[in-house]
Amino acid sequence: MSANLSSMDTIEVMRAIVRREVAMAMRQKGEVLTPLMFFAVVSSLFPLAVGSDSALLLRMAPGVIWVGALLAAMLSLARMFASDHADGSLEQMALSPTPLGLTALAKALAHFLVSGLPLVLIAPILGLQYGLDARGLGILMLTLLLGAPTLSLIGAIGAALTLGVRGAGVLLSLLVLPLYIPVLIFGAGAVEADAAGLGISAHFSLLAAMLALAGFFAPLATSAALRISVE
Repeated sequence: MSANLSSMDTIEVMRAIVRREVAMAMRQKGEVLTPLMFFAVVSSLFPLAVGSDSALLLRMAPGVIWVGALLAAMLSLARMFASDHADGSLEQMALSPTPLGLTALAKALAHFLVSGLPLVLIAPILGLQYGLDARGLGILMLTLLLGAPTLSLIGAIGAALTLGVRGAGVLLSLLVLPLYIPVLIFGAGAVEADAAGLGISAHFSLLAAMLALAGFFAPLATSAALRISVE
């Protein structure tokens, strides 16, 4: 294989990594079902605790659903590179002609497909418990669709930094939660702004900007952290 892969070869390698990660997750159903069950339980407990105050539920809905989705997406972050690190394949990835940053990007994309996208798809069902209308549910889905990949990209940095560290789960949470806060604020804020009759274009623009920045910088930071873990 040549030292420099063509763009088509790079795309094929990334597709192969994504397919492999998704196939492995499908064989371990818990990786897909655990975040979904956690998201559903957390989002469903609040209406039971608060009661039937429809105005309060409607006001709570964006924040509760976004926090539930954020925490659910974090559950599988620690496993993003763990199996590759344990079986030695991470070292082979670091030595392969494919840039490690692109491998990290493919891993983050696979994490979104397995852990993030299902959350986006069931969010409208959970939003019905809070009395959100069709427009509110649509905006909620769109914000999650923009925000969830950003969470996966940022989470990949934390997963790489804590790779092989004792108590990695707690440390990972401490690392990524502060970086998740802007995504949470503007994601939930878009739904709240629409409910208040305000414009939401600024929220979507900021979510898209954060996704673009994360898509560029997160693979570089993740690859640097992975090289430290391999060495």
